[in-house]
Amino acid sequence: MIAIPAGEIVLRDEGTRTEWGVEVAAFSLAAHPVTRGLYAAPGSGTPDGPRVPVAEVSWLDAVRFCDRLSRAEGLTPCYSPGGDPDALDTAWDREADGYRLPTEAEWEYACRAGSSEVRHGDLDAIAWHRANSGSRAHEVATREPNAWGLHDTIGNVWEWCWDLYDPAVYGPYRVFRGGGWNDLPHGCRASCRRRSHPTLRVDDLGFRLARSP
Repeated sequence: MIAIPAGEIVLRDEGTRTEWGVEVAAFSLAAHPVTRGLYAAPGSGTPDGPRVPVAEVSWLDAVRFCDRLSRAEGLTPCYSPGGDPDALDTAWDREADGYRLPTEAEWEYACRAGSSEVRHGDLDAIAWHRANSGSRAHEVATREPNAWGLHDTIGNVWEWCWDLYDPAVYGPYRVFRGGGWNDLPHGCRASCRRRSHPTLRVDDLGFRLARSP
């Protein structure tokens, strides 16, 4: 986990052409997405097993994994998933010290690492994307990190965030960020926002762990 300092970020939705500012408190974020090895055996002490990022996990799968890993490490789980089929009753205990998904603002703020550019470096150097991936995900941390030491924020797999995308229009759909191994450059940008239902699984969509102080 990498310590991310407090700061501010302006989020943009290209579809509605709206902007909104968010203050981001200090938090910690994993240096790379959750791997298949860690996902298969949370808390086993061998998180560096198969180092390809896990994908085809729903938002609810990711939330439940965060709680499993928290319990395995003796931390207080952050989430209380309910029985709603759209996951709208999933509660987040913001005082808990366990693992969680980053908010959308935290994710973009950490991805940018102080940069105002569309991405933190040359696309081929920092990301696995459609032109260089060979139509598959690759091991994490094999591309150049950003200024704060985070790998694969752009490319390889998209990453679930906590937030609802636009509840007035898309109901329970949740945000995911970052671009994946099959995306064109337009999708591999710090500001690119996409969405899916919290129960759906996509072959290039995974997640990254966060923790509050």
